[in-house]
Amino acid sequence: MPPFALRQSMLTILLVVVFYAAGGERTALAATSLTHKRAPEFVRTDLNNKRLDLKAYRGKVVLLDFWATWCAPCEVEMPIFVAWQKKYGPQGLQVVGISMDDAPALVRKLYSKMRLNYPVAMGDVKLGNLYGGVLGLPMTFLIDRNGVIQAEYQGEPDLNKIEAQVQLLLNSR
Repeated sequence: MPPFALRQSMLTILLVVVFYAAGGERTALAATSLTHKRAPEFVRTDLNNKRLDLKAYRGKVVLLDFWATWCAPCEVEMPIFVAWQKKYGPQGLQVVGISMDDAPALVRKLYSKMRLNYPVAMGDVKLGNLYGGVLGLPMTFLIDRNGVIQAEYQGEPDLNKIEAQVQLLLNSR
C-alpha cells in the first residue's frame, strides 16, 4: 500500500475510534447514517415467541436498541429504558430491543434479571446491515410516529439527551 494511502487509512480508523470511544452520535461522522430516512422494516420472533413487526408500531415513537449481554454500557441503559417504557408508554413510546448475541439462552437470562418490560428479539448480521452496519454496541435509533429515523447513537450515549428527544418526538404529532 502506498504511504499516503496507508496514512489516510490509519487517520480514518483513528478518527472513528476516537469518535465512538467518546460516545458520539453516529450521525455526525458516518456516511451510512439513516437519520431522516424511513426505518428499515423487519419481522422477528421475540423472546416470548410473539411476532415482532416494526411496521406494527407505526403511530408510536420507537426506541430501537441494539445490544448484547457482554456489553456493559448496554446493561446501564436497560433499567433506564424500562423506566421510560413505563413512564412514556402511555404517551406512545415503544422500546424494542435487538440482542446481537449468538445464543438466546444468555439473552433470556439477562431479560429476566433486568425485568425488561419491552419486546426483545435476536438480531444478526443481516438485520444489523439493514441499519447501516451495527459495528459497536449499544446502537440506538429513535424512530418517529411515521417510521422515520430521527436520531442514531452509537456507544454509550447521553441518556438525558435521548430522553429529551423522546419527549420532543412524543409531543410532536
